[in-house]
Amino acid sequence: MVAKSGRRDFLYIATGSVAAIGTGLYAWPLIDSLNPSADVMALSKIEVDLDGMEVGQRISVKWNGKPVFICHRTPKEIAEAELDDNNTKLIDPATDVERVQRKEWLIVIGICTHLGCVPIGQKIPQNRGPWNGWFCPCHGSIYDTAGRVRRGPAPRNLDLPPYEFRDNAMVNIG
Repeated sequence: MVAKSGRRDFLYIATGSVAAIGTGLYAWPLIDSLNPSADVMALSKIEVDLDGMEVGQRISVKWNGKPVFICHRTPKEIAEAELDDNNTKLIDPATDVERVQRKEWLIVIGICTHLGCVPIGQKIPQNRGPWNGWFCPCHGSIYDTAGRVRRGPAPRNLDLPPYEFRDNAMVNIG
């Protein structure tokens, strides 16, 4: 009786092991296909030359398939952002200093934090809302000159990408 039980246990373990290894070998190509492609990995870090940007100009670049808004803020925009640092009515309170590395440059991911729309306000004739930042026409979220949400259904401020200034004219994003 003991011998049959031992053989049966061995068969169960051997069958389970073969099934687990077979499932792993079968699933590996599927799991591996979920990794980012080479072109996406190549864009995981970008270098942006800020040398030609004038004060008040805004540009958009693409990083990881997302728009990134780069704003060379005017002294008036900086003053407006700093004036509202102590505003307790902000939906997602954050100071301007927490959102920028250099006062004159604001770099944010240009995707509304409500449902993923792209806010307008990068070009001069577009509606920037009452706080002179960005306006999401899909659901009405309004952002200020520091990318903080001021009104609307967006639950948080525009997200900040990881970035660092290499020198006065170059910034690495990613």
